[in-house]
Amino acid sequence: MQIRDLPYSDPGDPDVRSGPRFLYWLGRNQLAGQLKALSWGLLHQLGIAGLPVTVGLAVQAVIDRSGGRLALAGGLIVALGILIAVGDTMLHRTAVTNWITAAARVQQLLARKTAELGSALTRRVAAGEVVAVSTGDVEKIGWFVEALSRFAAAATALVVICVGLAFYLPSLGVMVALAMPVLALAVLPLLPRATRRADEQREKAGKATELASDTVAGLRVLRGIGGEELFLGRYRRASQEVRRAAVRSARMWALISAVQVLLPGILLISLVWYGATLARDGRIDVGQLVTVYSAATLMLFPLRHFEEIAMAYSFSRPSAQRAVRVLSLRRSAREATVEGVTPSGDLYDPATGLMAPQGQFTAVVCGDPDEAGRLAERLGGHAETGEGDWDEEASARVPSVLLGAVALDEIPLDAARAAVLVQDKDPVLLSGTLQELLDVPSSGLVTAEAALEAAQCGDVLSALAQASPDDDGDPMRTRITERGRSLSGGQRQRLALARSLVTDPEALVLDEPTSAVDSHTEARVAAGIAKLRRGRTTVAFASSPLLLDVADRVVLVHEGTVVAVGSHRDLLRTEPRYRAVVTRETDDEAAASVPDATAGIEAVPAMKSIQEIEERA
Repeated sequence: MQIRDLPYSDPGDPDVRSGPRFLYWLGRNQLAGQLKALSWGLLHQLGIAGLPVTVGLAVQAVIDRSGGRLALAGGLIVALGILIAVGDTMLHRTAVTNWITAAARVQQLLARKTAELGSALTRRVAAGEVVAVSTGDVEKIGWFVEALSRFAAAATALVVICVGLAFYLPSLGVMVALAMPVLALAVLPLLPRATRRADEQREKAGKATELASDTVAGLRVLRGIGGEELFLGRYRRASQEVRRAAVRSARMWALISAVQVLLPGILLISLVWYGATLARDGRIDVGQLVTVYSAATLMLFPLRHFEEIAMAYSFSRPSAQRAVRVLSLRRSAREATVEGVTPSGDLYDPATGLMAPQGQFTAVVCGDPDEAGRLAERLGGHAETGEGDWDEEASARVPSVLLGAVALDEIPLDAARAAVLVQDKDPVLLSGTLQELLDVPSSGLVTAEAALEAAQCGDVLSALAQASPDDDGDPMRTRITERGRSLSGGQRQRLALARSLVTDPEALVLDEPTSAVDSHTEARVAAGIAKLRRGRTTVAFASSPLLLDVADRVVLVHEGTVVAVGSHRDLLRTEPRYRAVVTRETDDEAAASVPDATAGIEAVPAMKSIQEIEERA
């Protein structure tokens, strides 16, 4: 795999049983690149290993006053220099390729998992952790994959040099061969502590990143309540904790580096002293001493790769573990078993008893907004077992939502999303023009103009027309900033609603689609949804009487179970729990009030406080 061939057509099915298994899976999938790097690394390392022999030959030729052997040694040195240059260049090229392609594979896997889970991802894993995995952790994982082949080449070169020295000059070569394993493994007792400190640093850095991400996401709210300094202080303290952890980790790695300088230094001093004694006694030639000393000196370079691979593994293992935590999440505990089916019919949730008849507008009232969000996700085929971490066994016990006679968990993800579209209460607008925003997969039966009209986006179009780059003021060509920050909350919500209406799915699930607009706009939006979606299955989670009154049927869900079904006016008159949610009654007011049979939509404006209307505007 070359960089020019990225992205992968299929990044593969990763082994997510553990971090080390994931790293092994990555290396195995890049076996060709690893072998290339190993080959070039061996050429480079063995070229370096050949220099001491040629230098020894040259020194001995000078001592023996042999011009022919000196010229031969010089020619060999030039040839080895060329091999070293070529090997080093190609090793760097293939190693960086391995790094980038491994990082790209992990990023594609994360992107695929994010697309699969959708908004359910951030309920199972903190958003800051996902950001940390997709940025810094990806680089550390790529570093280990890249360093692995260079380490293998260095280890092979060390073995070859030690064996060669043992045969070339046993009196000194055996000494070097016995010392090298000690030098290579001397730092092993220090690695567990270094790894723990590195893990601590990564954990604190992840928490700091998560805090920063959450602070930036809520910056507008923080400014509104004057909380910037409070959160700035929290981040400053988290940042200092990361700094202290990084210093403690760096001290341990500095100690490991010092050990790998001290012990080879002791070896070289001992080698020179003993070798000089042998040369003085005439037991070895000066050229042989120079050869062994030069080889031992050059072996310090391959030894550095032992430190690097230990450091790369200690940093990449927790990173791989975090990546595995994200990649091991699944849409549900069930596997897709039904292919080539286009489901249609009533939308039914066996867990709660919620039924949304085909072709009708069903409104759902929940006293708990979090419960409404989880139920909306379930209707889209994303099984949720409750609050907290996702439990695969518990998810497997929860029955799947049915569309007609087909379980959504049993059909492929793309088919389930084409059949049921879920718009959560905080939809995101990506940067781009309005035309690009509405250019989404759809049935083609609903035009962008009709969707914008149903969502009451007239004021949005006027504002965009004034900012249009075209002379004719075409709002469809006006660029919307990231997350729609140039628009108000109500405008963003209505544009997102228009985008959902354009798709025209078999079943559309809306979670609080009018929570950010004023009462007058809300009434028109509710009527627009009912008109445009007539004959199509629509489910809206809401507690606003304005929207509830236009629904064909209203369902009350209490503590995870459907407890009442009827029209808005009938439930308002006969169901106290429904009335308490919709009218926002306190317990005392509910006990003292007597429901008026004529109370209906005419009394709705009084139910909305001025403060609530201002907040929605």
